Amino acid sequence: MNPADEILDVVDEKDEVVAQYARGEVYARGLRHRCVFVQARDADGRLFVHRRTATKLVFPALYDMFVGGVVGAGESYDEAALREAEEELGVSGLPRPTFLFKFLYDDGAGKSWWSAVYEVRCELPVRPQVEEVQWYGFLSEEEVEARLGTWEWVPDGLAAHERLGAFRAGR
Repeated sequence: MNPADEILDVVDEKDEVVAQYARGEVYARGLRHRCVFVQARDADGRLFVHRRTATKLVFPALYDMFVGGVVGAGESYDEAALREAEEELGVSGLPRPTFLFKFLYDDGAGKSWWSAVYEVRCELPVRPQVEEVQWYGFLSEEEVEARLGTWEWVPDGLAAHERLGAFRAGR
């Protein structure tokens, strides 16, 4: 199936479902929907970082420190987090990601989505989808921080990263 044809739940400011549309229409009309962000770490605690392919519908060719994506119609955040993490990492049998928090992302230009943030430990050999990922690596926190000002990152991932830092600091 073409990703633009996938049916998504459209939600309101309280994250309650109000309609369902194809992903392409949701994106084109800037309708609020649901997404998951999963921070994946290897056995050494390094973060999985990747560069999205140039064919992605949203934020093509940008770097991301989360795996994840949209929540399908009728799918729970927890189900989507596991599905997306396994798909993007190219693994099966991943432990269920741990839910951390949820926030409403808003780009200030009319696009917003509810964003559930998770973490997972991936000790399996990864084989990221070539349709989704053009480059990847496991980087230390210091390596990620050093690249924040030099690489072009997905804006919603940066927002999730900032909120995750505040969450872990207890703010």
